[in-house]
Amino acid sequence: MATSKITYLGELRTEATHLQSGNTIITDAPTDNHGKGEAFSPTDLVATALGSCMLTVVGIKVAAMEKNISGATVESTKVMYSEPRRIGEIHIKLQIPDDNFSEKEKQIIRNTAHACPVAKSLHPELKQVVEIDFV
Repeated sequence: MATSKITYLGELRTEATHLQSGNTIITDAPTDNHGKGEAFSPTDLVATALGSCMLTVVGIKVAAMEKNISGATVESTKVMYSEPRRIGEIHIKLQIPDDNFSEKEKQIIRNTAHACPVAKSLHPELKQVVEIDFV
């Protein structure tokens, strides 16, 4: 079964529908590539997917530790390269509320974030710069 259906709406805009839930997202081309920049660009979604995946797998791991990271945040930043135009770097700043994690637990969390499926699916030449802070 397909994961999503994507429809071109014109003017460099698409609408993607998640087939299982019916939820939708709109994408626009970025302003530096002929677009309006009124929504996530496809490359924004790649950087966002990396941060979301890291939070998800860390959330699974922390729940198994019987701890809580509600309120954890990620700021993701993509850096575009040219010739060919591509994402060259994704910078992730992950802030995790410190639920009295031991140093061993913090290292497990760091390892878990770096091993998320999106991180492991991206091309090895794409530089992933990850900062994890316990606040």
